[in-house]
Amino acid sequence: MSHTNITKPYKYIVIAVILTLTLQTSCTTNKNVTYFNNLKSTEYQERLQNLEPVIQTNDLLSISVSSLNPQATEIFNALNSSGPRGSSSATVNTQAVGYLVDQDGYIQFPYLGKVKAAGLTKKALREGMRDELINRKLLLDPTIDIRYLNYKVSVLGEVARPSVFTIPNEKITLLEALGLAGDLTIFANRENILLIREENGKKKLNRINLTTDEIFTSPYYYLKSNDIIYVEPNNSKIQSVSPAKLWLPVVFSGVSVIVIAIDRLTR
Repeated sequence: MSHTNITKPYKYIVIAVILTLTLQTSCTTNKNVTYFNNLKSTEYQERLQNLEPVIQTNDLLSISVSSLNPQATEIFNALNSSGPRGSSSATVNTQAVGYLVDQDGYIQFPYLGKVKAAGLTKKALREGMRDELINRKLLLDPTIDIRYLNYKVSVLGEVARPSVFTIPNEKITLLEALGLAGDLTIFANRENILLIREENGKKKLNRINLTTDEIFTSPYYYLKSNDIIYVEPNNSKIQSVSPAKLWLPVVFSGVSVIVIAIDRLTR
């Protein structure tokens, strides 16, 4: 048996090994990096019945009162007219002024004293305060507007701009939040988005797959205040920082030298 016949099979085996390693480290399908695969034209029923969140402790509320008698309502709007607070440093950090829901779930409101807020929606709190103002004959037919001053969501992980975003209109979808964060990176795991939500003192963890249409029928399509979105890295990102990945160039170089040597021997 000749020397060439012995070395030729090994040459092809080494080449096959190189090709296999290359494919395994660089193979990524379109389904892993695109949203809503195979999504067809359709219509989804919007779920808004549980959209309005309940007020929780540490929420900061803006409460403004108006009536037919502007002078009588001034005392109830004193906090709103006090303006933002700022630091004395060169870079001013404004601090929103409002009614903070304490640990017992109450706010302190002029003339009404302690008002229970935690556990209520804005609508329920508004109607309760309006009834109190009328029953105590403090105002005639008042109108109350309540807004969150600290309505925010956090987006972390494999996005272009991780940050905490304040939402002025108090309504945002998961997709809009990801848009504010500059969208997912190419290394994001779109099949396992983690949504962390706190309700009634309990943290709930929910997983969402953005490569299907499940988000459009999910109760987590609309976010709530203080929701946290974490986008974990995909396998490609994990492998890129793994010790094995760091050694691959060295392995490829060594295997290439062996191939060259075998090729010269078989000539």
